Amino acid sequence: MSLTPELLLLLYCLAIALLSLAGGLLPNWVRMTHTRTQLVMSFVSGLMLGVAFYHLLPHSIALQPREYGADASVWWLMIGLIVMLLLLRMFHFHQHDFSEEEHEHHDHGSEHTHGLEPASGGDHQHGHVLAHGGHSATPALPAAHRLSWVGLALGLGVHTLIDGVALGAVMQGEVGRSAGLLGVGVFLAILLHKPLDAMSITTIMEAGGWSRRSRSLANLGFALLCPLGALLFFFGVDLLGDARHHAVAGALAFSAGAFICIALSDLLPEVHFHSHDRGKLTLAFLAGIILAYAIGGLEPAGVHLHGV
Repeated sequence: MSLTPELLLLLYCLAIALLSLAGGLLPNWVRMTHTRTQLVMSFVSGLMLGVAFYHLLPHSIALQPREYGADASVWWLMIGLIVMLLLLRMFHFHQHDFSEEEHEHHDHGSEHTHGLEPASGGDHQHGHVLAHGGHSATPALPAAHRLSWVGLALGLGVHTLIDGVALGAVMQGEVGRSAGLLGVGVFLAILLHKPLDAMSITTIMEAGGWSRRSRSLANLGFALLCPLGALLFFFGVDLLGDARHHAVAGALAFSAGAFICIALSDLLPEVHFHSHDRGKLTLAFLAGIILAYAIGGLEPAGVHLHGV
């Protein structure tokens, strides 16, 4: 049975919300090792880049009116990249690696303290609040102030709303089609990324002394943001009337820029700083790109070829 874009979007939103919730609860269940976290980040980096270039940008160009063409999409891509870069700089979010192994790899003296001290003026911090090898670890976060999670949550909240807009836009661009898994690339990129984001928020809150109830409420609120952004855009963009195609095309290109920025300026540099497991991390990165390209086969034929 073929699924309509509306029903498929609802299923995507449910899956994203549930996995995001699970990510926020993950520190209570298991201890993520440093290597596993880095492999996930490498894979997601490749997947996000592949989705941006193989899906979001071509789809945006296809939806642009002929008089605008690719130029409009490229402008929106650049705007999305710049906005996401400013968000990263402003809120210092995406603290993904919380393993004690990270501390062991990078705290071999006062000369190299990436992960404990702010790099380049405090723009990139990592917390080390999980344990390794089953040992309990004391949070080693200089930024683990009781309210330090607020900036993290605010930045990730805006970011996840942009993710929601990306999902809503790619589904809205294919209203009327019912064959294939529409937007599956965008969905997977978001689905695999949200648990790390949710884990960042709840771990920082735990290090700041917040109760489990408070962490659960924050985790629930964060899990609902992406579905909220997707549903609001999907069902609200029709209010724009004839300008709907412009809005959808712009949102897709904007989201492509945001995905590219996250992959190149945030996730990949974290992986690049590590001299160990280079082969594994590189293979994971390439696997993400290959998957992004391959899942195009799950989408309807000609999905990027119908212009306005």
